[in-house]
Amino acid sequence: MYICSMYSKELLKGTLGVIILKLLEDNGKMYGYEICQKVKEISDGKILIKDGSLYPTLHKLLKDGILTTEEVKIGKRVRKYYTLTTKGKTEKKEVVKELEDFMQTLNKIVFPSNQISPAL
Repeated sequence: MYICSMYSKELLKGTLGVIILKLLEDNGKMYGYEICQKVKEISDGKILIKDGSLYPTLHKLLKDGILTTEEVKIGKRVRKYYTLTTKGKTEKKEVVKELEDFMQTLNKIVFPSNQISPAL
C-alpha cells in the first residue's frame, strides 16, 4: 500500500511529495523517520507513511534537484537530513498552489451546496 491511513490510497496518491515539501519548508531540515512521525502527529494518526513510500519519493526529489541531504553523525549512527534546495522552494510553492486550486475545484464538483454565494 502506498500510504497506510484511514483514507484510501487513491485519495492520498500523488500527495506525498507535497506533504514532504511543505514539512521541509516549515521545519527547515528533517530526517525520514521524523517526517513520518510529524505527518502522523499532524494528521492525528489518520495518515501513516510507510518507509516503502517515503524513501522512493525522497530519492526522486533528490534526483530532481528539489532536495539536498546532509549527513550528521549521532553516536555511532549517521542520520541523513533532507532540506529544500532553491529549486525545491520554488517547486513547493507551485505544487501547493496547484493542490489548493485542485481542492477548490473538487469542492465545487463534489460539494456544490457548500459554495459561498456572492454578496447580495
